[in-house]
Amino acid sequence: ADHAIPLSPRGREQVREAGRRVAAFFAERHGDARPHVRLWTSPYRRTRETADGVQEMASEWVTDRREHVLLCEQQFGLFDGIPDEELPNLFPNEWAHYQKQERFEGRFWARFPLGESRFDVATRVYQAFGSFQRDLEQKGVRDLVVVCHGVTLRAFLMMWCHLSPEWFEAEPNPHNCAIRLIEDGRDQGYLFEGFPKEC
Repeated sequence: ADHAIPLSPRGREQVREAGRRVAAFFAERHGDARPHVRLWTSPYRRTRETADGVQEMASEWVTDRREHVLLCEQQFGLFDGIPDEELPNLFPNEWAHYQKQERFEGRFWARFPLGESRFDVATRVYQAFGSFQRDLEQKGVRDLVVVCHGVTLRAFLMMWCHLSPEWFEAEPNPHNCAIRLIEDGRDQGYLFEGFPKEC
């Protein structure tokens, strides 16, 4: 099952490098100060393991951690775990319906059979923002680190920075362990481009 996939040994190495980059960013930004930095993660196994590595490497900065179920990966429903080239043969009617939706409504709006559209992911992620705002406004948290998935990250950026569905569709998924900075409600781009997915 997708939620139970662990990091590979190479993935664990990548996470340690990402954690070093997070620590270096906070050291440069805050110097000797030790603000309250909270890490939020998706409950999927691979994101928990990623959060473990980041927290270990940036332990003097990342002071605590929480999980939010709404940060999980897009739900692909009936198509989950099946290579795209096999879908027309395994689920011809459902595939045809999805393709029709994609053509007429656009990919952002097209919902996977028994799954989510990208619009659904954006709506779901937006529902988690109350937790993040409370951290920043009421809980004394200075900075947030969010560990999540590619589509989820794009949805987060779109909703937090008030970007368009067209931006979402033009923006590729990030590489593994990429680090993106949002500051004052604006996307500041990648602090670290991450590692391209291995074929």
